[in-house]
Amino acid sequence: MADPVGTGSLRHPLGRRRFMAAIAGSLLATPQFAKAQQGERIARVGILYFGPSLSLEEQERRATWGPFWPTMKELGWVYGKNIVAERRYGETLEQLHAAAAELARLKVDVVLVRNAGLAKIAKEEIPSTPIVVGEAGADLVAAGLAASLARPGGNVTGIQVLGDELIAKRLEFLKMLLPNLSKVAWLRDDVTWAAVPEVGTRYAELAAAAARAQGVALRSLVVHNPAELPAAFLEIRKNRNQALVVVNSPFMWENRKATLDLAFKHRLPAIYDIEQLVVDGGLISYGINVFETYRREAFFVDKILRGTKPGDIPIEQATKFELVINAKTAKALGLTIPSTILARANRVIE
Repeated sequence: MADPVGTGSLRHPLGRRRFMAAIAGSLLATPQFAKAQQGERIARVGILYFGPSLSLEEQERRATWGPFWPTMKELGWVYGKNIVAERRYGETLEQLHAAAAELARLKVDVVLVRNAGLAKIAKEEIPSTPIVVGEAGADLVAAGLAASLARPGGNVTGIQVLGDELIAKRLEFLKMLLPNLSKVAWLRDDVTWAAVPEVGTRYAELAAAAARAQGVALRSLVVHNPAELPAAFLEIRKNRNQALVVVNSPFMWENRKATLDLAFKHRLPAIYDIEQLVVDGGLISYGINVFETYRREAFFVDKILRGTKPGDIPIEQATKFELVINAKTAKALGLTIPSTILARANRVIE
């Protein structure tokens, strides 16, 4: 994977470091580990994933791909020596609840999740164990997971990425790309987001308001499983939507190839949250640098393992966002990228 341009900025006094790593599997580490030194306690990190269970071989293949475990090592946590991970998976709300309940039975020291919906599921099943949420695409206070950003007060803390605040910017970029844009589709899932319905409702209201401000009609489509994606894109075409906004989530990440392929098949200009989807062939993205959030998660886990209560660790918010454009995809779609967008891009993939 090519080096990301810039790093996501988070409100925290500690320094930044760039990582060259693939996004997928960044929280994985090799399942084989040595015995701890005599008398040394092994910390256990529970990780709740959306998606199918991975084989041990696949876990090992992805073990060196991401910044989380290297950062943990820098902080003094050596995998297999004084820390290991317990990973559990699920593809439905029921499976995810069962997976979280299993982490509770295992009595892990801290649970790591990818978004607000997974955090809510984990909190319901593990109400007393510390939970760290990375790049939560929702207001954790509004979702009922924290009392405030400065003092969360409960067992949930982490990194908050307010995706709803970025809707207007993504629509603005689409309007710059397609000056005659009048109808936009807005695609999201209802798997992990179903755990925080109040967030989904607020998200939809903000999206509708942002669309009105841009003078475009917004059509919301919600999918509940991967099999519904082809029909959703047919509906988008039937409604003559000229562009698409894809809402990031663990579900959308797991099904990114299908989403990218369908967008290209229907020749539909789409904007995403994550740069990697543009690297993989998507048209345009506007969002955080996720490598930095993965690194920051390690600092949260480290503090908790050293005795700090999660309710006393302030929730961080992303403050810097990056615009990435795939010029090759634009050409394939017959689009000309305006100089006004190119001038604002952090990276253009030729």
